[in-house]
Amino acid sequence: MGLILLEALLALVVLVAIVWWTMFSGRKGGELKSPPPADSDKHPPSP
Repeated sequence: MGLILLEALLALVVLVAIVWWTMFSGRKGGELKSPPPADSDKHPPSP
């Protein structure tokens, strides 16, 4: 019984480690900032 609990705990630790690695091992500065809107987005086109 103890061996089954130990194996389940080990599987949980591995799962948490995989999730942690995929969430926090990306870009150093986080997600990229979205580019500023172009000038054409600010002013409606002339008719």
